[in-house]
Amino acid sequence: MKDFIDAYSWINMRYLFQGLWITVIVSIASIAGSYVIGTILGIIRYLNIKVLSPVVGFIIDIIRNLPLLLIIFFTYFGLPNLGLRPSSVWATILALIIFESAMIAEIVRSGIIAVPTGQMEGARANGLSYSQTMLHIILPQAMKKMIPALVSQFISLIKDTSLATIIVLPDLMHNAQIVYGENTSYILPMFLMLAIMYFVVCYALSLVSRSLEKRMS
Repeated sequence: MKDFIDAYSWINMRYLFQGLWITVIVSIASIAGSYVIGTILGIIRYLNIKVLSPVVGFIIDIIRNLPLLLIIFFTYFGLPNLGLRPSSVWATILALIIFESAMIAEIVRSGIIAVPTGQMEGARANGLSYSQTMLHIILPQAMKKMIPALVSQFISLIKDTSLATIIVLPDLMHNAQIVYGENTSYILPMFLMLAIMYFVVCYALSLVSRSLEKRMS
């Protein structure tokens, strides 16, 4: 019991919350970037544009079949060879955006395909252009169908930030390792606190998604 009390001292908890803040910031930036890029790529794949769509699809397939850790290594260790030297924070954000954009693109494409073709035909018959139909009729319905898959992917993204510990990202996992590295009796208390913090962040996101689903319905 004393180990738990000592492990949860104000100094250690403050250090953990500093790591949690980095985790949240990296997650928010990565979610925003990957959602925008992934949506654009998904629409391009759905539109089946000559040359462009197959090329985008080929790149997406490559990225989806690569380990995220490899992409993190590339952004942190590979980009300096190209003249770019991102910090561990920016390298992690860039890696997550690249990886998650490919995943989200497939979710978006599948969501659009799931909308009945009659919706497109009906809107066009009523005088709407193709772009107007996509923007006002198809995408809003597709978004509702995508929410569960998108939220699941975003939760995975939050947990995947812990992989960046290997490039010394000062996130929640990294800071916890520093704490129990100084005293091995803190390992169990730190793992317990990590589980609680990750659960709170991920569960909060799932609650937001449920509220969004209710509003869209």
